[in-house]
Amino acid sequence: MMNPTNERLRQAILTVVEQQLLDGEPPETRLTFARLQAQGYSQDEARRLIGCVVATEVFGVLRESRKYDAQGFIARLRALPKMPWDGEDGEA
Repeated sequence: MMNPTNERLRQAILTVVEQQLLDGEPPETRLTFARLQAQGYSQDEARRLIGCVVATEVFGVLRESRKYDAQGFIARLRALPKMPWDGEDGEA
């Protein structure tokens, strides 16, 4: 069973993804969503993958006390389905 705190965090991240898709901001989120579906990922899987990028950026901002990196965020979206934490060779 998932920890209630983890479930709230997961839902919050997915809410951010959904809002980006609805608002079309950044447009790369919607483009990535469509690209992932064209590659065979379900809507839920595509949202989850995009959510990994959102979570990585949020945690980076908090952990490193830095500003939101829009270009880095977009680059990580474009790299999906490769995970943001994967090394250059694709290995975690």
